[in-house]
Amino acid sequence: MNGMINKNAIKDVLFLLAGAVVYSIGTHSFIEPANIAPGGAVGIALMGNFLTDLPVGRLTLAVNLPLLALAWFHLSRKFTIRTAAACGICSLILDFAIAPLCPIYGGDRLMCSLYGGILVGVGMALIFLSGSTTGGSDVVGYLMQKKYPHVSIGRALLLIDGLILSISVFVFKNVDAALFGLISLYVQTKVIDMMIYGNDAGSKVSIITRFPQEIGNRIIRELDRTATIIPCRGAFSGQESTIVLCTVRKSEFSILKRIIGETDENAFVMVTETTEVFGLGFKDVVES
Repeated sequence: MNGMINKNAIKDVLFLLAGAVVYSIGTHSFIEPANIAPGGAVGIALMGNFLTDLPVGRLTLAVNLPLLALAWFHLSRKFTIRTAAACGICSLILDFAIAPLCPIYGGDRLMCSLYGGILVGVGMALIFLSGSTTGGSDVVGYLMQKKYPHVSIGRALLLIDGLILSISVFVFKNVDAALFGLISLYVQTKVIDMMIYGNDAGSKVSIITRFPQEIGNRIIRELDRTATIIPCRGAFSGQESTIVLCTVRKSEFSILKRIIGETDENAFVMVTETTEVFGLGFKDVVES
């Protein structure tokens, strides 16, 4: 068990570092020279960099610090620690490794937004696979969902990123900033979806296990979600068993997979891609 945990920890660190490097290259070499702000904390930082010429990485960290403080008191502390670590690593790599070494692409602005979106999406997907997030809009979305449980996180993120894109028009003094920023945001979202798990709102996971309560407790503690425990019986063996049923978002799937593997390596798991999820923590049923 300890060996598996150590192996997973090493894998998480490698994913986080690789993600931070790719994310930073996309931001520095393509997004920044295009004068666009494709949402999130880095979008605000890019606008700050345009106005003040301060380093993007440190500005991103400065934007995230008050959000992390709120997350510490209102969200899972484990989530906050992981997010803070990811934000710090991304900022350091961007300012002290990528910015001094990587060249800036000086070509077409559309190509900047497309390739920047691809690289940032790949980087964010790797960071998600490490069990972390890049902060910014994600933290704000979770905080809003905590205060207003029936507000979809997806809708909250759309509003936040839309506001940032709108402000970028006035900061960069051209409408193209928002249009190219929207293209970049769309591309990175699609890349993340493709790399993590499908293009869907979530994944329904059915777990047949001997340790349903242990898995359920870890889902509550580590993912800040809940699960349904359903008694069942094997058709061939006739033996009593239990199904743990839960639904998670793309950034949470790798953590759930690890929880199952560490708790019951003999569990039988069925994963169903979902096009939409309605209910508490997801989309409000009334909105459909």
